[in-house]
Amino acid sequence: MNEPYPHGIPLFHTALGPTGAPALLLVHGWGGDGREWSPHAEALAGRFRVVVPDLRGHGRSPVPDEGNTPVAMADDLAALVEELGTGPVTAVGHSMGGQVVNLLAVRHPGRVRSVVALDPAHGAHGAEVDGIPDRLAAYRERGAREAAEFVAGAFAPDAPAGLRTAHVRTMLGTPDHVVAQAYAGMYTDPGAVGVRPHSEAYLRLRTRPALTVWTSAEAAAWERGTLHVPGSRVEHWRDSGHYLHEEHVDRTVRTLAGWAVDG
Repeated sequence: MNEPYPHGIPLFHTALGPTGAPALLLVHGWGGDGREWSPHAEALAGRFRVVVPDLRGHGRSPVPDEGNTPVAMADDLAALVEELGTGPVTAVGHSMGGQVVNLLAVRHPGRVRSVVALDPAHGAHGAEVDGIPDRLAAYRERGAREAAEFVAGAFAPDAPAGLRTAHVRTMLGTPDHVVAQAYAGMYTDPGAVGVRPHSEAYLRLRTRPALTVWTSAEAAAWERGTLHVPGSRVEHWRDSGHYLHEEHVDRTVRTLAGWAVDG
């Protein structure tokens, strides 16, 4: 099927903060939408131009029948940044969004000043890789219902009340075909970069400095060994669930503001 949006999906987005200020692009993950960045956007808008999109197939953005992949999402964001005229952005992404902003930096380096990837969807290895075929089959069969079970188990025990329910609800509202296509785009499609050897190859293509925050000590140690850009760094936030940016809003805001100014 031909791509009905040859120049990228016209993404639903919001923008806060003064025009002309340094720009932050805040990108949600798989089965999410931009609402998860609301407290961060409000806190950062005094110093930055904060742009919060819904990725293709998610939230209030258009839902194409095909092509709901991280590569296409990165190209959509490049078109959005160009349209808004913000200049190069600090591109921040969580989970699948972390993969998307890294792809944005590799494919469209002129649009990106630096990257922040929060528990990104790259570097899969071992048992996680072994389970990918079965998970993809389940997502193709049951779509968002299957994915919601993953989401429900992705939070720390002391995560803020209501956060798990909000994300399960948002995932359940994501079209089934988008859930499956995005997962395949992360891990199994030709050129997918989610599995560790492919992740290493594409991270070496990144020319912009990056801050990566992991909840896994092993993943943090692995990525420290892949860094080839001066000024990049990796942090490990222990005792955090996968949705670390929402479990620790104030810490995330401080980290993003410090990186955007000094990173």
